[in-house]
Amino acid sequence: MTTDTFVKEAALEVRIGRRSVRIGGMCKGAGMIHPNMATMLCYITTDAVIPQGLLRRMLADAVERTFNRINIDGDQSTNDTVLLLAGGASEVRIAAAGPERERFAVALGEVCRRLAELVVRDGEGATKLIEVAVTGARTAAAAHRVAEAVANSKLVKTAWFGRDLNWGRIAAAVGYAGVPVDPDKVSIYLNGKAVVAGGRAVSPAGMARAAKEMREPVLRFVIDLGQGTGSDKVLTCDLTHEYVSINAEYPT
Repeated sequence: MTTDTFVKEAALEVRIGRRSVRIGGMCKGAGMIHPNMATMLCYITTDAVIPQGLLRRMLADAVERTFNRINIDGDQSTNDTVLLLAGGASEVRIAAAGPERERFAVALGEVCRRLAELVVRDGEGATKLIEVAVTGARTAAAAHRVAEAVANSKLVKTAWFGRDLNWGRIAAAVGYAGVPVDPDKVSIYLNGKAVVAGGRAVSPAGMARAAKEMREPVLRFVIDLGQGTGSDKVLTCDLTHEYVSINAEYPT
């Protein structure tokens, strides 16, 4: 558990026909977390009977939507690993298509989501869990690029630690993400409260209401680009003095 502060485990049981199968996983990782697959060791098992090819495809899809959507410090390592092992003890077979496959895939995705969120909650020195959701992009890929730019900005992450609703830093990250943006169409919300509307800050009273949300341990930002229907989101955390201390003192 190197710099992890708590054990990270998740498990689900899902009904397949008249029987149930189980999916359980555990992982470690608290620093050097950034796609692809973040930087961690993750092991997931199931007692279902699933061909290797299908197992690989379902895992790849689950990883793309969960572990590839988390960011602690924008750094990576050489040992990123997510393994899924199917032992078959339940004797329940998962077909390559159909509702049973979909139920299993949803459950697998949920286990991965829970584990990924635990990793971010335990980010080295982190005090806040933060969701950066981008909507109104031309494509999902564009939305992801913008969300990653915001989540990976050291200026933004330190402002979050200081409880500073510095929307200018967020807007700057949106601007340098490499996606064409019309500033006059961008709106930003925090925990459902408007911060920026149509490229302009809301009233002082509205800003004060939104700024109070910075005290909360969970921050959910929505950045609407006002361009289309593409959307994506990234889970991240703040960047603190403790993060510097941990990595300055960590033995190598």
